[in-house]
Amino acid sequence: MYILGISAFYHDSAACLLKDGVIIAAAQEERFTRKKHDPGFPHEAIKYCLQEAGITGKSIDNVVFYEKPFVKFERLLETYLAFAPKGFKSFRTSMPLWIKEKLFQKSMLTKELEETLGKDIKWRDRILFSEHHLSHAASAFYPSPFESAAVLTLDGVGEWTTTSLAIGKGKDLKVLKEIHFPHSLGLLYSAFTYYTGFKVNSGEYKVMGLAPYGEPKYADLIRENLILVAEDGSFQLDMSYFDYATGLTMTNKKFDDLFGGPPRTSETELTQREMDLAASVQKVTEDIVLEIARGIAKETGEKNLCLAGGVALNCVANGILLREKIFENIWIQPAAGDAGGALGAALAVWYQDHATERKLSNDRDAMRGAYLGPDFEDFEIEHELLACGAKFHKMDDDGLIESVASALANEKAIGWMQGRMEFGPRALGGRSIIADPRSPVMQKQLNLKVKYRESFRPFAPSVLREHVGEWFEHDSDSPYMLLVADVQESKRRKMTAEEDALFGIEKLNVPRSSVPAITHVDYSARIQTVHEDTNPRYHAVISKFYDKTGCPLVVNTSFNVRGEPIICTPTDAFKCFMGTELDVLAVGNYFLVKDEQDPALKENYEERYELD
Repeated sequence: MYILGISAFYHDSAACLLKDGVIIAAAQEERFTRKKHDPGFPHEAIKYCLQEAGITGKSIDNVVFYEKPFVKFERLLETYLAFAPKGFKSFRTSMPLWIKEKLFQKSMLTKELEETLGKDIKWRDRILFSEHHLSHAASAFYPSPFESAAVLTLDGVGEWTTTSLAIGKGKDLKVLKEIHFPHSLGLLYSAFTYYTGFKVNSGEYKVMGLAPYGEPKYADLIRENLILVAEDGSFQLDMSYFDYATGLTMTNKKFDDLFGGPPRTSETELTQREMDLAASVQKVTEDIVLEIARGIAKETGEKNLCLAGGVALNCVANGILLREKIFENIWIQPAAGDAGGALGAALAVWYQDHATERKLSNDRDAMRGAYLGPDFEDFEIEHELLACGAKFHKMDDDGLIESVASALANEKAIGWMQGRMEFGPRALGGRSIIADPRSPVMQKQLNLKVKYRESFRPFAPSVLREHVGEWFEHDSDSPYMLLVADVQESKRRKMTAEEDALFGIEKLNVPRSSVPAITHVDYSARIQTVHEDTNPRYHAVISKFYDKTGCPLVVNTSFNVRGEPIICTPTDAFKCFMGTELDVLAVGNYFLVKDEQDPALKENYEERYELD
């Protein structure tokens, strides 16, 4: 039985295909269209999923949309009525679109499926709808390694729900509690994303990265004025400070007055004030997540916790939650945002409508390392590279691993495209830029000359699972880069003033380590543990680098430039390679050196990247 899950029409559209409950393929639409956070119907992602399975549309039994549009419309309408006449401008702008298209989404989905997969199938009869937070919860519980678990979902807002608690046992999953719009921890964080000058729904991770540079000076102000938190972690926002319920901005003048001025204008210089605001909302978020978790543990008695929703991508909060040991085990869906809703919607229908039992995966979980996207055979790679005008060396496996590891040891920045593309927002060694973490200049060089982004942004380490405890205050699996831990005391040192000047935000003697390119200013790092069984080639190249240098980890950042999605194809890889100061490109068994390429093929990303 084949079930196709779809998320679309808000941001990060995606498709996922199940075969008898097994995840066959999953991908975001942006990777194919090259439009970052593409909200459109996932035509290309659907085509890929069916191609991966080797089937046509006739084989699909159910198509499941990740939320219920009528319920969402109800929330919008009731919100406008509750706040009337305030917000009429926003109401006037959005209602025609809803009435024309979104309200009658089954007809719209039918039309889009006909365009993608043909009109000879009665798609209307095969379309089902899941609830937004049930989709999140299903994406977290069903692929997890747990027979039984509490499931916490936290995001901006679904139809009505912003936070939910569910219990999963076997194939059963039941939502027990919810917090409803407009009270939202995700939207509180997004309000500060907006206020500090970043883009809502894509800049939240920048706020998280900025937070260690500041002090949580405004945390008490937030708790005393913006949010009321109960003993069990449930919360209410004071909506007099916010404008997102009916307005066109996240915050209002009362919010500005509370924090001493208007929002920062995008792209202007970051000041200590923005750093302190980021630190403050991050601290409040961490505290509330812990309070919610303690309440769940006390109420349910469950030993395992699963997480999904956009807030579950806050890996700093996740790391603190793990260290507090409120639960014995934690598992986080790697595609925790709306893209993962496509997966959860499909899984919810499979287990609640069709499956007779749930068999746990023999591996750590059922996500297979999140390597669920397209891969390319050698002949396909060579064809695309030749079409691009690339000059390359084809190598055997050992030769490629040796060449890449040697380039890493010589402090070369490398574009690494191998195997299936990752599902979710993180590059996990399938579509990554990798580099030497020991270099004190690598962090700034990658930010400014490869990623074309703010110099303060930290990079993550990919570390061999068998060595993680030697280098970090963490000794468990973290395959999806969703947990932050500190660098071991033995690996820390102080930067000299000369070394420190190489970093974007100058502070004398900022704490660093023997791997400064992946160590944030507070000694923390966002860890990805690399496992031989899920990504043998990535494991092999890090192992070879370890043999050469004694360092069992590399810098890992997503293979893209600012404003563009992570690469998908060999053509995408070559264009990004030629538009940045990457030194080497490894695509499958093909090894490319920048100095050997035709300079006329250079892409000028600096002139055309979209600010985000």
